[in-house]
Amino acid sequence: MATPSEVRTFIPVRIAVLTVSDSRTPADDKSGQTLADRIVEAGHVLAARDIVTDDKDKIRDKVLAWSKDGGIDVVITTGGTGFTGRDVTPEALEAIFEKRMDGFSEVFHRISFDKIGTSTIQSRATGGVVNATFVFVLPGSPGACKDAWDSILKAQLDYRHMPCNFVEIMPRLDEHLRRGGK
Repeated sequence: MATPSEVRTFIPVRIAVLTVSDSRTPADDKSGQTLADRIVEAGHVLAARDIVTDDKDKIRDKVLAWSKDGGIDVVITTGGTGFTGRDVTPEALEAIFEKRMDGFSEVFHRISFDKIGTSTIQSRATGGVVNATFVFVLPGSPGACKDAWDSILKAQLDYRHMPCNFVEIMPRLDEHLRRGGK
């Protein structure tokens, strides 16, 4: 099992949280608040937080804007990953992923299966990279947000996590752009 290195120093990451919902407000956004609380408790910076409706263009535009903001390293969305007609977050974001992170979805579903059984198949959680920014697409339940943060993201967004983590590769996420190709 991977462990934090006692040699490395913690590096705070700047994380934005986007709740995708037609009905949530800042006062009752439990999933967004769950993520915001965990981000700050882990020592990271909550760089931005917003709510948009279940609209592909609004979701995509917000994530694209944040991915171009030098003050944001990671975007985590919550909501819109199910199968109903309004659940469009994966469609909105996978279309702009430069690189897709299949392993995130697979590990998320494994962890989720251990907690909620076969109901995990009703989520289309995913992850990828947009403009050298990590983007994680989570279900809209506080439990799913806790599971994703506590079991995956907390460790991978900690530079001390060994043998490897997302923080150590962040400076190289845009290498393809610097070489002039995609």
